[in-house]
Amino acid sequence: MKNYSISGFPEWLPRQKQIEQSILDQIREQFELCGYVPVETRAIEPLDVLLHKGDDKEIYVLKRLHDNTDSTEADRFGLHFDLTVPFARYVQQHESKLVFPFKRYQIQKVWRGERKQEGRYREFYQCDLDVIAKDKLPLYFEAELPFMVMNIWQKLAFPRLLMKLSNRKVLQGFYQGLGVTDIISVLRILDKLAKVGPEQVAKLLSDELALPAVVIEACLSLAEIRSNSRSFMEEVESLGVKSELLNQGLAEMQTVVQTLDSMGMQGTYEVDFSIARGLDYYTGTVYEAYMSDHQHLGAVCSGGRYDKLARVGQHNLPGVGLSLGITRILGYFFNQPDQKFLADHLVEQRLQVLVVLPDESDRVAALKIACKLRARGIGADVYHQAQSFGKQMRQAEKRGIPYVWFMQEQGSDQVKHLASGTQTEADAEHWVP
Repeated sequence: MKNYSISGFPEWLPRQKQIEQSILDQIREQFELCGYVPVETRAIEPLDVLLHKGDDKEIYVLKRLHDNTDSTEADRFGLHFDLTVPFARYVQQHESKLVFPFKRYQIQKVWRGERKQEGRYREFYQCDLDVIAKDKLPLYFEAELPFMVMNIWQKLAFPRLLMKLSNRKVLQGFYQGLGVTDIISVLRILDKLAKVGPEQVAKLLSDELALPAVVIEACLSLAEIRSNSRSFMEEVESLGVKSELLNQGLAEMQTVVQTLDSMGMQGTYEVDFSIARGLDYYTGTVYEAYMSDHQHLGAVCSGGRYDKLARVGQHNLPGVGLSLGITRILGYFFNQPDQKFLADHLVEQRLQVLVVLPDESDRVAALKIACKLRARGIGADVYHQAQSFGKQMRQAEKRGIPYVWFMQEQGSDQVKHLASGTQTEADAEHWVP
């Protein structure tokens, strides 16, 4: 048989899909308990919007098979590669109908031209949590989002998560203080630290940007700073670099860290100035979170502050967001031998009864029984064709259906509980599993 699988486009089996749906339902519930409302944006955006904010290597272009017409970039479309850029467009478009600060969550598929590797998908669910405001967004929200994610993570009983924090103003201000001019390029190269290591990053900074060795050494020294307390202030200052933007970023980081500590978050986060985030639109706090015992999988949660992604008239619409990579997490653990914590998310089988079909002439009567059970909220199905009772019962077992229903021409119907083997009389209008 021909293999029709496509790398990076996962398809879950029914049991796996049930687990995914259960987890997403729990995430939705927690988001809504905290005052966040659901949003769903279209799957496509104009290419000029996507190209302005993303990497053109990641974007899938949308085109009809026989479309040979010439069109401008504004008339061409691509599948969205994240949910933040569409959300900014959505807020600009519907600004007059929204209440600010606007707290939204969005659970939706995105498409990204990732290269083939473990834990990377080209089609996957993102679970986004964002707050966007008019003109001014309090720093408090930069602590609220990781706090919410960590609480949800604990409720889902996922493996331990470590939230890493950085700040683009700290990084950019530091590079300014060193006299660097092409700051965006430096950020993009340093964002590769976890993938290629400091030696390769130093080579890229030298070969591509011609930075002096002393500047490269300072940039790497900043990236080496790790702190789960407020000592990061002194560690950055000890590097001897000065700039107003750097001071502003450090003050913001200190406020966010103090707020997290006041929320009881000690030990769940780490200040890590190697975190840069490659996308251009981040302007303040940035996040990447890793499962402590599975760090090779990469970041399973990321995001940050963006002040200039959206604007309406004279008003800036600053925002901050975090995204959970549920597909990456599930795809990894579905392939592991120990899936106990995932199995705990299996919901109770909704299909409770399989009505046995003795003969095709009995189908209408069997459907009536199933409909009576369904009307009372009991999941019921009718076997697809008249076969031996043994075959019908074996399929019920394979499908995880706990009861089989036997119609009787005379006397009461019978229901058999497959696990225990007990069989009792039953009436579709009163029977309870």
